[in-house]
Amino acid sequence: MKRSTTLAAAASAPEAAVDPSPAEPVRVPRARADAVRNRERILVAAREVLVEQGSGAPFDEVARRAGVGNATLYRHFPDRGALVHHVVLFVMDRVTAQAEDSLAEEPDAFVALCRFTHAAADERIGALCPMLAGDFDHEHPELIAAREALAKAVETLVVAGQEAGLIRSDVGAGDLMIALSQLSRPLPGITCQAVDGFVHRHLQLFLDGLRAPARSELPGSAATLEDLRQKTV
Repeated sequence: MKRSTTLAAAASAPEAAVDPSPAEPVRVPRARADAVRNRERILVAAREVLVEQGSGAPFDEVARRAGVGNATLYRHFPDRGALVHHVVLFVMDRVTAQAEDSLAEEPDAFVALCRFTHAAADERIGALCPMLAGDFDHEHPELIAAREALAKAVETLVVAGQEAGLIRSDVGAGDLMIALSQLSRPLPGITCQAVDGFVHRHLQLFLDGLRAPARSELPGSAATLEDLRQKTV
């Protein structure tokens, strides 16, 4: 009888008495390493093709230079707008990293500025302006975040040089980016390869003009990155 009573009590016990193991957390699969590599190869190739041929460059050429099939290209970037958008973000993120690394690793603030400027030219930042024309979404949240990060990094770099007395005080981060964009952008009717050999030479001439003490008085006022944004949007 005792056995029957015990079984009955166990059957009527609340389900809470059972201690089930907690549910396993949902795991989001990581992107495969080869997919990450393919994406970066496509962005690097697309950057070069867009610089050389403009935003209307054929997808086939991008895929060929990246060493991937068209299907792989379209899997990552389903249309031209998506590709251009991500190339712009790719370049901006890499230029931001160049500014941060230069300031962190170079003890001389002017040397850091020179290192950043030449590295940014190699990232083809001068080719961004044509890509930002047309129906490009200037207010996309990703673009705003990338733009703000770049502005902060470049402004910090310029201010560090000015506070150290190495960079003239009458220039702003906008002045640097205007010159960098103009001097590293391919000229109409001239192949990129023809001007690449002169880009760093002319950039260094400009950089030497930023040294303090200033040898001349600049007309107008220092350009800020906010000035550039208002004129290009």
